[in-house]
Amino acid sequence: MEVRFDGHCFGCGPLNTEGLRLEFVPGPEGSVAEFVVPDRYQSWSGMAHGGVVALMLDEAVGWAAWHAGHPGVTGRLQVSYRRPLKLGEPVRVVGKVENVRRSLIYTSAFVENRDDGSRIADATATLSAVKTQVDAELGGAHGPAR
Repeated sequence: MEVRFDGHCFGCGPLNTEGLRLEFVPGPEGSVAEFVVPDRYQSWSGMAHGGVVALMLDEAVGWAAWHAGHPGVTGRLQVSYRRPLKLGEPVRVVGKVENVRRSLIYTSAFVENRDDGSRIADATATLSAVKTQVDAELGGAHGPAR
């Protein structure tokens, strides 16, 4: 399977004005992004929708695999919510590769409060390796790059 990054990804695409536009950078912990959930992603009053939290975790594992040189698509994502994410709460989203075996990439991720480190959600995921194509104009700072 081959996939193409055209900048319109809802989670990380710089060209998607409705999306989260998460920007992950590789670091010693894995791939890291910082984010503050805007009001438009509300669920219950004052809380972000759980699907948005799952989306952040899915992006984290995907970028961790990309940064480790093993791009893939999510085959399984298991999320454990620890507490609700408040609208406007500053968070760090971290993903890392745990193991690679043949065409499967085993990963983990978490979302935590950026200020006090309290955990909001955790995930484990299994990705299937894919060949990738990145549109040339997106290969810079905002597009996937290795």
